[in-house]
Amino acid sequence: MSSESGELLDGRRRRWQEHNQVRRQVIIDAAIAVLERQAPGEDFQVQDVADEAKMSRTVIYRHFSDRSDLDRAVQTEICENIGAQMLPALSYDGTPDQIIHRIVGGFVRWAEAHPSLYWFGERDLTQWGPSPLSQAVQQVAEGIEGIMTIVVAALGVELSEDDRAALDPWVFGMIGAVFAAVRRWLERDVREPSTEATINILSESIWLQINGMALSRGLNLPDLPVADLLQMLSHSTSSDDQ
Repeated sequence: MSSESGELLDGRRRRWQEHNQVRRQVIIDAAIAVLERQAPGEDFQVQDVADEAKMSRTVIYRHFSDRSDLDRAVQTEICENIGAQMLPALSYDGTPDQIIHRIVGGFVRWAEAHPSLYWFGERDLTQWGPSPLSQAVQQVAEGIEGIMTIVVAALGVELSEDDRAALDPWVFGMIGAVFAAVRRWLERDVREPSTEATINILSESIWLQINGMALSRGLNLPDLPVADLLQMLSHSTSSDDQ
């Protein structure tokens, strides 16, 4: 085969792959649109997705091996949307408690606006391995853990080996508890307390746990923006190097 023929074949293959990726995304978006119209707990029908995407069921199963494959792709998309919603809140703009309030607020408001998507995102598809939702929790937990690490380092405190090892599962557990609390809040016949009260209570709960653990170890957490603490840490490191 000539190099020119090979290039043409590669170009066609690439365009076909791109076409398949676009069609696959259209199907995922259609499934999400169908879910958005349904009540939480009501599963979508593949035919409804096909109608929404303006294609046949046969075409859908050309892009997904079976219904479980489609479910997993939809769940992954939903959880990536949750992560994208919360990612901006993980910036170092504000004090630690303000950042936590911002993270919790973004998540609660997203879940309230998309209860059916949240229900579907939480579905147990364990036969596929780690759930996309647990990965979203991990992403947020890592962000909060990073903020806590900066605060502790800026204070010049050395954590014990056990504290360092426990930090990851402890923060992961706190964030997981928030996800569970929001699910319970969404499921209530009367959704109370109010959205803002729920955000305040959940974010305060996280901060009280963090602050309480710090105080029990003789640490007084400073009421300073994390960006300032990071700058203090940077200056301290620079001074030590000189």
